[in-house]
Amino acid sequence: MLEDKDRKILAELQKDARLTMQELGDRTGMSSSACWRRVKSLEKAGIIDRYAVIVDTRKAGFDFSSVVHVSLARHERESVDRFIKEVLRRPEVLECFATSGEADFHLRVVAEDIDAYNVFLDDFIFRVPGVSQVRSNIVLKEIKADTALPFR
Repeated sequence: MLEDKDRKILAELQKDARLTMQELGDRTGMSSSACWRRVKSLEKAGIIDRYAVIVDTRKAGFDFSSVVHVSLARHERESVDRFIKEVLRRPEVLECFATSGEADFHLRVVAEDIDAYNVFLDDFIFRVPGVSQVRSNIVLKEIKADTALPFR
């Protein structure tokens, strides 16, 4: 269970993970050594999973984005595991969710352009054994893309 001080630390680190422990302490009302101990504890517990840089996809040359809905023909463990294993190897797939409803998986995929996306579909998705249906929703405009959890 997270304490209020941990939530404050996490909220600040989500805004800027490059804060020094002194800056983090100033923002959370704690000493830098107390912040350091709490951050190390959060890392050890796996609550802080990793630190990352958020890149603007379009400015980095990835002008195409799609949400891909994938249904499998069979839901045997082997088919599901194989699909997951293949998806994990693909850098174009930024997120993958196993879901209930019409599709079994929802993927967020980026590519340089529509041609690169078509290659992704032809050379990967359509060739994965067990895939029965693929539907793409092309992203026209990104409205919100936040990564921060809503700690209060």
